[in-house]
Amino acid sequence: MPRFALDIESVPRPVRAQELLDAVNHRVVIADGAMGTMLQGRELSLEKDFLGLEGCNEILNDTRPDVLADIHDAYFATGIDAVETNTFGANWSNLSDYGIDDRIEELARKGAEIARERAEAAEAKDGRMRWVLGSMGPGTKLPSLGHTSYDYLKQTFALQAEGLIDGGADAFLIETSQDLLQDRPSHRR
Repeated sequence: MPRFALDIESVPRPVRAQELLDAVNHRVVIADGAMGTMLQGRELSLEKDFLGLEGCNEILNDTRPDVLADIHDAYFATGIDAVETNTFGANWSNLSDYGIDDRIEELARKGAEIARERAEAAEAKDGRMRWVLGSMGPGTKLPSLGHTSYDYLKQTFALQAEGLIDGGADAFLIETSQDLLQDRPSHRR
């Protein structure tokens, strides 16, 4: 069960999140590229690194934080302002396909912690603020097609969001949703 009421107004906005909003209102904020593509370029083992969970990049938040940190560092070295967490599929829909949907919050938190640590390391080098964008992908089950209910997705996406907040994400990046019921801003159904 989520700890916050499921509307954005009840969640306090941290200073870093407000600074990100201020920055995007005054300049272009540049974020990193695709985490999945960068991971494909690494020599990762299905059994050791992915624990046999083929395609579950989010498990790497637990098994290979060093690889993720290296990717974040490489992006920051190019001069970008923000990195995305390795949490695109850290949601009920994706993780349930692997039988690990009990790890939503944990994997989201770990992904954000890795990115936060690297953002702070980049800031320490030159004093320029860097941000962490909590990646939230759509998953594989669509409420409009009856795969699940809007309410259930809302509850489980809230778990992912809480993990991202706890790990240090400054904002959420809701990505590639194809069903309007997946990312509806209203708290009513």
